[in-house]
Amino acid sequence: MRSKRTSAKSEERRRLRDCGISIGTYPTGRYNAITDVKGVRVGQVTLNYGNGALVPGKGPVRTGVTAIIPHSGNLWKERCCASCFVLNGNGEVTGLHWVKEAGFVEGPILLTNTMNVPLVSNGAVTWMLGRHPEIGVDDDTYLPVVGECDDSSLNDAQGRHVKTKHVISALNSARSGPVAEGAVGAGTGMICYEWKGGIGTSSRVLPAEEGGFTVGVLVNCNHGDREEMRIKGVEIGRLLKDDVSTTHQEGSICIVVATDAPLNALQLERVAKRACLGLARTGANAHNESGDFVVAFSTTRRIKRSYRTRTVKLEEVAADSMNPLFRAVSDATEEAVLNAVFMATTTVGRDGNVAHGFPIDKCLNYIPNLDANP
Repeated sequence: MRSKRTSAKSEERRRLRDCGISIGTYPTGRYNAITDVKGVRVGQVTLNYGNGALVPGKGPVRTGVTAIIPHSGNLWKERCCASCFVLNGNGEVTGLHWVKEAGFVEGPILLTNTMNVPLVSNGAVTWMLGRHPEIGVDDDTYLPVVGECDDSSLNDAQGRHVKTKHVISALNSARSGPVAEGAVGAGTGMICYEWKGGIGTSSRVLPAEEGGFTVGVLVNCNHGDREEMRIKGVEIGRLLKDDVSTTHQEGSICIVVATDAPLNALQLERVAKRACLGLARTGANAHNESGDFVVAFSTTRRIKRSYRTRTVKLEEVAADSMNPLFRAVSDATEEAVLNAVFMATTTVGRDGNVAHGFPIDKCLNYIPNLDANP
């Protein structure tokens, strides 16, 4: 047993690996983030202001938007192969039926709170029209992909405070490199396993002999009961009894998976399913009241909007070479969820409701063989 140090309220936030805890055997990418997949960019706008009693429509505000841009080329003309998986459907990701039907995404993927979905969708349309004015005139119409989780325990949900300008700002500021985690962007008001939750990310790089591909995952965590939470098999939620959130509602999780492996839509659906195995390792049970959605896309297998021939040849990974990708996405998802919890700061929201930061130092007393991890 390690000696106890600081309280969760004052201790520095650290990612899982900074605490000596690693998941799986594959190495991470440079940033251990979804942005390790070449071309993928992430932008976020955090709205955090006001205190005290809830005044519906005015505040306090604890919310935001997170934007994932799949590649650096022309999103409208070169659509990424994509698919999805719904573990439990008590929630919404707009445009998901078309993603599943067509097998591609043709714009950014955005995450926000439940009641802000229409406004964020409007912002996505505005941003796309600014870049592709032919949409809806001389070309097809555009259906945004917007995922949601409920942050109403901490946020003035009725206010729908994420506006078009915030969506455009998140998209315009999207960058490669490190990704802010925890109580930021769409994760600002989220609660996970009854501690503060939010945005988390992780990546894996396969060895050359297994393809050398990169898999990146970004999650918005708002799910789970405390006693369910596990870290490396330890039922940590049952061991840490203090700092219970003031209020806790059944929540959801949105998982976005990116890879540079050339995968077709069926293969991406299979990858999306395996992300849920990594989620389950953290203790999630896909409650009846939870919306658990996965969207997966390939940055290198792209479908052009128009072809001059009736048939096309697109590279794809052989079916019997999928196992390393399954392992990579499971491990990266597990770590992304835990990064979200480890990095989220204590947040006081509307009506004084509190979601405490996860007690990292207390947790480390219970996780065995840390020094043996690579």
